[in-house]
Amino acid sequence: MSVRLRFAPSPTGYVHIGGLRTALYNYLYAKKEKGQYILRVEDTDQTRLVEGAVEGMIKAMSWAGVMHEEGPMLEDDKIVEIGEYGPYVQSDRLEIYKKHSEELIEKGHAYYCFCSKERMENVREAQKAEGKTAKYDGHCRHLSKEEVEAKLAAGESHVVRLKLPENRVIEFDDLIKGHIAVNTNDMDDQVLMKADGFPTYHLAVVVDDHYMKISHVVRGDEWLISTPKHIYTYEAFGWEVPQFVHLPVILSQSKKKLSKREGDVSVEDFRKKGYLPEALINFIALVGWSPEDGEEIMSIDELIEKFSFDRVSKSSGVFDVDKLNWMNNHYIKQYDLAQLTELCKPYFVTSGFTTEANFEANKPWFEKIVECLRERLNKLDEIESYFGLLNNNHFELEDQEAEEMISMAHVSALLEALKLKFSEIEVLEVANVKATFKALQKELGVKGKNLFMPIRVAMTGQVHGPDIALLIEIIGKDNAVERIEHSLKTFCKS
Repeated sequence: MSVRLRFAPSPTGYVHIGGLRTALYNYLYAKKEKGQYILRVEDTDQTRLVEGAVEGMIKAMSWAGVMHEEGPMLEDDKIVEIGEYGPYVQSDRLEIYKKHSEELIEKGHAYYCFCSKERMENVREAQKAEGKTAKYDGHCRHLSKEEVEAKLAAGESHVVRLKLPENRVIEFDDLIKGHIAVNTNDMDDQVLMKADGFPTYHLAVVVDDHYMKISHVVRGDEWLISTPKHIYTYEAFGWEVPQFVHLPVILSQSKKKLSKREGDVSVEDFRKKGYLPEALINFIALVGWSPEDGEEIMSIDELIEKFSFDRVSKSSGVFDVDKLNWMNNHYIKQYDLAQLTELCKPYFVTSGFTTEANFEANKPWFEKIVECLRERLNKLDEIESYFGLLNNNHFELEDQEAEEMISMAHVSALLEALKLKFSEIEVLEVANVKATFKALQKELGVKGKNLFMPIRVAMTGQVHGPDIALLIEIIGKDNAVERIEHSLKTFCKS
């Protein structure tokens, strides 16, 4: 059997970071085994659908570089399907599910259930009151054929339920969780077809995975408890059972399930804040998995080469934002400068620092800004916090340390000499700025911290910051001289 894996999300909004990891693990394993990676849209719960979610999902996965070979694709902003096993959207497959639910009924593996919601609620309340697990009590399991036909003819609302055998142990081996055994007496006769004619997940996932020839079902471990029912359904149809792989959940740093209340959880959140896709993918791969060699910085090709399910932890992984920031900073520092500058463009424009036309006309200057600041950025939106540094010639001192540094006895003479030398240079560039520093060091006998820190404070109001020579080149001669004059007048002691 060829290796075929799928990511099968519901179009209920954004792509959750946990969904991205599930998709990534499917993708990595499929690529490693020279197999196929498929996208399927599971939209049978019509009450939760969000308009545009499918398009958003495809765009998010494309941005992240986890792109499928089969399933819904975007071409000119329109959804088209590619692949021989479609439709790949479940709401387009309703007749297939109806046919297979009827087949299960005919074989005696499923039955019609006419119980009302009110009856079901009363049954569950009574079971809870007795300390029992709330589940369907099998009221309609033994209706005669004549009773069923009469109720159907009368148009009574109904669902179709799986008819589990009594007191049978269903066993399977999960590639992460190990050997699992569950007795059917502890399971529920799951609804397979709802009253609205749509299948539940439990029927649709089995039918679709079979016909799409899925070899490995990789999904969150919230579905582990349902897997024995799925295995029984495969058996009822006489189909081969795929290999199951259930992934532990991702927890926040406070060891709770990731949620909006505690921070960003969608791929789009991370994209907007300026996390690079390479960094996010590298990081999310390591939330619950580690390669044998212990490496942390890996390209997608290296992840494919090293990935295996036997290195996935059985316990939940923690989403460490600090580690993500460290990793994103690493990628920012290594990124192609022209590409990185283009990625920073939205922050320059939407903040009002510049216009799109000016950005395009002066791209080399903006590249210098990005080059100057990139080492200090954990995510690209942080570049906005430096715009004041670039724009404001009449700044305040940041803290007491800056005040002490610029108040030293030699600083006024140092800045006067610096101002004079800058005035004599036509265009300030890194090379001649550094040469000026060197000349001042020789002429005034001031070096190291006592030379560079007062100059930085005089230029920015801060003791620490980006490369000062490059920053001076970026702001230019007139601004540099104006900043020296401002500092001499405002901060320096005569």
